[in-house]
Amino acid sequence: MKSYFVYILKCCDASYYTGITNNLERRILEHKSGLKIECYTFKRRPIELMWFEIFNDVSNAIATEKQIKGWSRRKKEALILQDWDKLVLYSKNYFQFGNPIKPEK
Repeated sequence: MKSYFVYILKCCDASYYTGITNNLERRILEHKSGLKIECYTFKRRPIELMWFEIFNDVSNAIATEKQIKGWSRRKKEALILQDWDKLVLYSKNYFQFGNPIKPEK
């Protein structure tokens, strides 16, 4: 059975990069070596693997990657730290903790 990995990297500028791969070790080495100049992490090396999860279903992995990419920095950090209470809190209070711009009424 094939495995898929969703992962979060911390870049040297303290930004987070979320990605998906079927070979985590190879993909991390590609990020670290700067294999592709057009990649987000190329100018933000060195990078550090902060979190990953393994999936057996590629559709679930893709959905999770897209979901995490839409999260606030605080929510990603709660996931990395496995702080489930804060993860739930930041999910419920998006405009208070995630997006500084509140919608117009």
